Amino acid sequence: MDYGFIKVASAIPSVKVGDVNYNTQQIEKLVSKAENQGVEIIVFPELAITSYTCQDLFRQDLLLNSTEEAIQSLLIFTQQLDIIVVVGAPIVVGNLLLNCAVIIQKGHILGIIPKTYLPNYNEFYEKRWFASSQDLRPTIISYAGHTLTISAESKLFLTSQGVKFGVEICEDVWAPIPPSNHLALSGADLILNLSATDELLGKHKYLKSLLAQQSARMISGYVYSSCGFGESTQDVVYGGNALIYENGTLLVEGERFSVDSQLVVTQIDVERLRAERRNNTTFVNAQRAGMLNPNEELCYAIEQKKPFHIDRTISPCPFIPEEDDLADSCEEVFNIQVMGLAKRLIHTGCKHVVLGVSGGLDSTLALLVCVRTFDKLKLDRKGIIGVTMPGFGTTDRTYQNAIHLMEKLNISIREISIAKSVTQHFEDIGHDMSVHDITYENGQARERTQILMDLSNQVGGFVIGTGDLSELALGWATYNGDHMSMYGVNASVPKTLIQHLMRFVATTMSPDIASILIDIVNTPISPELLPATQNDSISQKTEDLVGPYELHDFFLYYFLRYGFRPKKIFILAEKAFAGQYDVKCIKKWLTIFFRRFFSQQFKRSCLPDGPKVGSVSLSPRGDWRMPSDASNSLWLKECEDL
Repeated sequence: MDYGFIKVASAIPSVKVGDVNYNTQQIEKLVSKAENQGVEIIVFPELAITSYTCQDLFRQDLLLNSTEEAIQSLLIFTQQLDIIVVVGAPIVVGNLLLNCAVIIQKGHILGIIPKTYLPNYNEFYEKRWFASSQDLRPTIISYAGHTLTISAESKLFLTSQGVKFGVEICEDVWAPIPPSNHLALSGADLILNLSATDELLGKHKYLKSLLAQQSARMISGYVYSSCGFGESTQDVVYGGNALIYENGTLLVEGERFSVDSQLVVTQIDVERLRAERRNNTTFVNAQRAGMLNPNEELCYAIEQKKPFHIDRTISPCPFIPEEDDLADSCEEVFNIQVMGLAKRLIHTGCKHVVLGVSGGLDSTLALLVCVRTFDKLKLDRKGIIGVTMPGFGTTDRTYQNAIHLMEKLNISIREISIAKSVTQHFEDIGHDMSVHDITYENGQARERTQILMDLSNQVGGFVIGTGDLSELALGWATYNGDHMSMYGVNASVPKTLIQHLMRFVATTMSPDIASILIDIVNTPISPELLPATQNDSISQKTEDLVGPYELHDFFLYYFLRYGFRPKKIFILAEKAFAGQYDVKCIKKWLTIFFRRFFSQQFKRSCLPDGPKVGSVSLSPRGDWRMPSDASNSLWLKECEDL
């Protein structure tokens, strides 16, 4: 488990009903294929050795004895392999026949898990042949050259890399309280399910919903393998479902109704799951009552040594929803912002808001939130006072976009140049205007904030903050300047998401407004505090100074959401941005991210109120409470060693 990843596979062999030799050969082929791909754990369907649909043949000694011989064959086959194989087989224990999962590694049986819940309704009648694990007392058996104990108690298996996994079989997960609940609460990172799910209209959709919910509820990985082609179609059809989930998210799935054997492989991020569990106090509290018997034996796997590389897809934009959900997600984020502001307006009784409109991304989104809120509350849009405050770096492009947008939206417009007042201020404090340092920049930002604050007093309203989550993470805001407001509607919206929000809102607007919004999205991000170039182009581009926002948003997501260390964030970024940024570039900006994030906490310790819209927020009252004087030496040292 390097960097927290474990490679797993859901395998669906083509089978022949009752042909143990053929089925074993197909299983071995898939095991060999998985081994070559670096898989650490492979899961096969329920009763894969015999096939699930043997019916009364399960009563035949020849079939049961042949199954044991097949397991012995698998043990020999795996002796030189570095993979854990979980396969389904019928096993006799005293007077009981049990539907079991056999866990095999390097020629050894690590354990045998019997099925608990036997379906005996509609097309299912497993109780005709099998007993439940609930009918079983702890029994020592000799099986396939091994002496081991089999019992009704669920077991946890521990890999040499420290990953815990548990096993349940098909109907177990459909039960009101599945065995996997207790396994997860006892520490199982992964649940493996050997299944035989037949196909009915609508059942597949329900199954995926069930597995997604179970994986999410347990905050676990879930590997599901169900019978496929070759099973008897006497009365039902088995489509072959290979499904792998991580905390409710479907990572990969196989092809249903395939006539060929399938091997579906992916990596599950166990560190990510454990971070979620530590953060989720409800999960921790549930462990008090839901854990297994602490005296139950833990089954240890044999050491595995696999070369590591990431081969699952890593999105370069973790804050951006999937394309299919993008429009709905953007609408939801926008509505959260609107409802947050609506409550504040009603609570204060204000009918005026004041905000600076620069023609940039953040202020434009804040303006659109104000407009939607005023419309929702049936307030006059003239109560929205948009203030453009040209300064030494304002370009005609941003100025014209700001003016035209405010005109089209029919809000109140104020234009107040800061040039004269800032010049006087610099004279007062004795600052040389030709020195374009931090005093030169921050003096302008604070003057703008002073204007907005005083205007809000003048009209009996309050100032809307426009700064976003990405800027707060990097401290890219002037303390007591644009850092301050009465309500920050963008406070938990990252820069990469704002660009998508703007494009989404543009689709809901008239063509003339939409064209302005798209041009704003395409304008280089800049505070415009330094003089423009001779051809009136923006000279101060934020991403040239602090780095690409798509990288910083990526770093921020994994640092805050899961608490990942720089080393892991680095290899994730290397995979996500392959061909776009080289490792030297990623290391440079990752180091800058951690340096700025720690040094700028003092700004986040006194943030205005603002609505949380996603899973990551920097509010000092909610998600992020960090000492302003915390040391970053551990993080910077690891960045240096990358």
